[in-house]
Amino acid sequence: MRRWIIIIGLLGTTCFSLCADRGPAEVTLVAVQKIWDRAPHNAFTDLIRWRDRWYCVFREGTGHAAGAGIIRVLVSEDGHRWQSCAAIGLDNVDLRDPKLSITPHGHLMLVAGAAVPASRNPLTDHYSCVCFSKDGSTWTPPHKVLDSWHWLWRVTWHKGIAYGVAYVHPPGQRYRAFLAKSGDGRQWEKVTDFEPVNCTEASLAFAHDTMYCLQRRDGTPNSALLGVSHPPYLQWQWHDLGLYFGGPHLIRLPTGDWWACGRRMAQGKPSTVLARLDVQRGTLAPALTLPSGGDTSYPGLVWHNGELWISYYSSHEGKTSIYLARVKL
Repeated sequence: MRRWIIIIGLLGTTCFSLCADRGPAEVTLVAVQKIWDRAPHNAFTDLIRWRDRWYCVFREGTGHAAGAGIIRVLVSEDGHRWQSCAAIGLDNVDLRDPKLSITPHGHLMLVAGAAVPASRNPLTDHYSCVCFSKDGSTWTPPHKVLDSWHWLWRVTWHKGIAYGVAYVHPPGQRYRAFLAKSGDGRQWEKVTDFEPVNCTEASLAFAHDTMYCLQRRDGTPNSALLGVSHPPYLQWQWHDLGLYFGGPHLIRLPTGDWWACGRRMAQGKPSTVLARLDVQRGTLAPALTLPSGGDTSYPGLVWHNGELWISYYSSHEGKTSIYLARVKL
């Protein structure tokens, strides 16, 4: 199912429907391609460029949170033609929401959530696990990290140390989150608890040694937060961004500009949007709505050759599928 929708040069209602919420003209949706739809439900992506190849990971399952899920790994030489190079699964376990990073040793690292049993009737455990690969195709077995009911959402490496936000979600209890770190990706320790309540999914990025956190919140309130901290990252300053932002991810471009991508709810309808993030003022301004709708979000972000490459999933064409977009900034 390889199909590119070319946006540059189009006129009329098609371009308007895709770009009406894009903001200033310097944000241009160049192309969108559906790269995978073979499972009944294909969702929760991440994207990375490693050793001159593209890798996209996501969950394959029967529904958003139904049955056993496996992690599919796709590889591409050019970003256009994709093929499966690995599938990671465990018996009667729902593996989901995989995220990729590159270790200081130059290997690929994958972190994911594991729900047990896969039927969720009821859940007896939910934990985070990591896998490693030297070639992108052969992966170590999933290794449990942190404690049960601790979900390590995404890993960001800085000066040889892995950092990630884990949120704690025992059944029936309020969400809370904390910053964790690791020297090898396998053994983790808590750095500090986050003060705001209802914190769940989060993405971390650095500008020099300053750490920034784009933090989703669920419940009341549910507006996203921007956190800022300096070494040793024990104290945090939080800015309320004023809007809900699910499956958040952020990136700092070589120009120093910040961008974020995630799920926005507008008039009760979900979509995946690219937004300008002002880390000085603590503001988030949607700039481009990607072709999306229904069950959608969980983007991967890579800056490459002057364009922002975005993996995400969506059900706007009926079946929940994996898409790849290229955006000119």
